Amino acid sequence: MKAELAMFGGKPAVRPEYRRLEWPVVTDAEREAVLRVLDHRKFTVGAKNEPEIHGLESEWAEFCGTRHAVAVNSGTVALELALTALGIQPGDEVIVPALSYVATAMAPLYQLAIPVFVDIDPVTFNIDVTKIEEKITNRTRAIVPVHLGGLPADMDEIRALARKYDLLVVEDAVQAQGGTYRGERIGSLGNVACWSLNVEKSIPTCGEGGLVTTDDEEVAERIRSLRILGEDLSTEERLYVSATRGSNLKLSSVLAAFTRAQLASFWDYQAKRDHNIPVFLDRLAQLPGIVIPTVPADRTHMWHMLRFRFDPEAAGLPGVTAGRFRQALRRALLAEGVPLTHYQIIPLPGQPVFQKQDAYGQGYPWSLPGTNPQRYDLADYPVTCQVIEDSLCLRRMHLNPDAGPALDEYADAFERVWQHLDVVGRFARSLDYQPPWTAVPGYEPTAAGVA
Repeated sequence: MKAELAMFGGKPAVRPEYRRLEWPVVTDAEREAVLRVLDHRKFTVGAKNEPEIHGLESEWAEFCGTRHAVAVNSGTVALELALTALGIQPGDEVIVPALSYVATAMAPLYQLAIPVFVDIDPVTFNIDVTKIEEKITNRTRAIVPVHLGGLPADMDEIRALARKYDLLVVEDAVQAQGGTYRGERIGSLGNVACWSLNVEKSIPTCGEGGLVTTDDEEVAERIRSLRILGEDLSTEERLYVSATRGSNLKLSSVLAAFTRAQLASFWDYQAKRDHNIPVFLDRLAQLPGIVIPTVPADRTHMWHMLRFRFDPEAAGLPGVTAGRFRQALRRALLAEGVPLTHYQIIPLPGQPVFQKQDAYGQGYPWSLPGTNPQRYDLADYPVTCQVIEDSLCLRRMHLNPDAGPALDEYADAFERVWQHLDVVGRFARSLDYQPPWTAVPGYEPTAAGVA
């Protein structure tokens, strides 16, 4: 006998304690690390012989296989300072994917540079390397590939384009900590790489933080200076002399110490994720109409985020549109206790900040002399629109190394919902539906399809 769906009064498949799993896991190691800072009382990178920030930088560089790592106060700042240190200038164009966290595309604006968006690959969800070259112009200066969800982008093709057109490559690696691509470590594949230590990341701090990795000593030195108001802290005594423009973008020692403890546990945690998550995905792969994350043989998936696409036709629901199917499934699965989210409800070029093309007033940076006109029409990013339409994500809960039993119950919930697809289909057809980006203030309809 089929159990009744929770959304119609049945008992949820997932126990309450599995709906919100702890992440990050805080152990005695993290507590002792924070207390260590309170005891030695060296709280910032400006303190003489400060051990935690410098220790994290050394350990992170080794972790990534790079010569240098510089700690800053967020992943967004890491992107901003990387572009600054590489010499990105006002009016330059920076190529970014149409699907990512907004910081990826916001970072060029801090340099008065202009983001140029490229649609994504429908399988990896990373930037579609076959569409990059057509976006390269006389103003293009850099490419920022994002290793979205923990799966590395197609870096060989990106590096080949960078060599051909003399472009910089800035890895947005914030979701792929520990990943590899064709035997090379993520974070060592471009001119610089940028990392986030946000509390949701696979190697987090207890708040916000970030790092930049590079083999270029001059770039590393520029970032060290930029993060502390243009000062040089290599002198025996701090002089409080600013040689260049900078800001106060330092990471605190408490946050660095917490991350060092997390870094020490990372590979043990990842080994458990590498066991738990494929078992979960294998169960879901048996259900018609679910497309689970794909992992090419030449790279590792770090499982930061699990994105599932849903195909109503393959699920046996002809005539049900993908958007309605996704919305109905989310309602049903949330009721069962599966904490699915709709990560990013609009392609980046549809964000109001880019649609307005007026970040600083008077149309800057888009109105700078000599810049190329930009068309940020969602119709130009059909794959990104479709992926947002038909997919849901599992975030954070599965990072807990002991999430195996919870994932088993999540799979039970999926299987229960799939036993009632006829009911889900009727519910989907009844929904009053618009694409998710129509909820964004200032949205203007385009030719991008409604599913």
